[in-house]
Amino acid sequence: MKASELIINPDGSVYHLGIRPEDIAPIILTVGDPDRVPMVSRYFDSVRFKHAKREIVTHTGRIGQLEVSVLSTGMGTDNIDIVMNELDALVNIDFETRTVKEELSSLSVIRVGTSGCIQDDIEIDSMLASEWAIGYDGLLGFYEHVPNELDSAPLPDLGDIKGSINPASKRLLEKLAYDCYKGVTYTAAGFYGPQGRQLRARLSDQHLIDKLTNIRLPGNRRVTNIEMETAGLYGLGDLLGHEVISFSVLLAHRIHGTFSTQPEASVDKLIRMILERLPALNA
Repeated sequence: MKASELIINPDGSVYHLGIRPEDIAPIILTVGDPDRVPMVSRYFDSVRFKHAKREIVTHTGRIGQLEVSVLSTGMGTDNIDIVMNELDALVNIDFETRTVKEELSSLSVIRVGTSGCIQDDIEIDSMLASEWAIGYDGLLGFYEHVPNELDSAPLPDLGDIKGSINPASKRLLEKLAYDCYKGVTYTAAGFYGPQGRQLRARLSDQHLIDKLTNIRLPGNRRVTNIEMETAGLYGLGDLLGHEVISFSVLLAHRIHGTFSTQPEASVDKLIRMILERLPALNA
C-alpha cells in the first residue's frame, strides 16, 4: 500500500487516530463527543492508555478481565469513514510491510450515542438498539456493495441520493440488546436540513419527517429514529468483517417537539447498561 494511501506517522501510529495497534482492545465503544470518552472510561477498573488527536480521543483499559477501548468519532459518516478504516488497518494490516495480514481479526464495535425519535408511541429517554440502519448520507456509494439479507427491502424515495440498508450484528444484538427496543435507524448527512429541521434556511422537502414516519419495511418495521453515524458503521462493518451494533438514547422527540430534561443522566444510564453487559461477549 502506497504511503499516500496508508499514512503512518513517524511514531508508528495510524494517521488520524494517532494510535498504534497495541493501543486498542478487541472491543471498542464509539461515542461522538470527545467529552463523553471519560464519561465511559470512569467506569473501567483500570485505564492503561489515553490519547487525544483532533476530535478523536481514545482510552483503553479493563473491566474485570475484559479489555475495552472507548473512542470518539466526532459527528457524521465522513468521520466514521476515517475511524472504521483506520481501526481495521490497526488490526488487519502489517504496518512494516504495508500488506494485509494472512489472518484477519474481527473487532466488536459498539456505538453509544444519542438520536431523535420519529414515532409517536416511543417515549423520550428510551434506549434503542438499531436492528437495521438506512443511510442517505452518500458514504457507502463509494464502496463496492456487500450483499446482505436486506437487499430486497424496498427503500423509500428521498430524492437523488441512493440509500443503503445494513443490519446490526446478530450476536451483539442477542448478547447486549436482548431487552432493548429494536428499531430501524435513519442516518442523515447532517443535523438540520437532512433531518428535516428548519431554522432560517428553507428546506427543499417540508415533509421529510412525515415520509420517514410512514415508511414500512419488511415485517412491518418502522423507521424509529434519526442520527448521523449508524449506517456508516454498519456498512463498513459488513465490508471489513467487523461486528457492529449501535445503541441510542432518544433525547429529542421530533413528533412531540420535545427534548429530554435529563440528557446526561439518560446517557449515563445507557453507558452503564452496556458496560455491565460486555462480559457476556466472552461467555
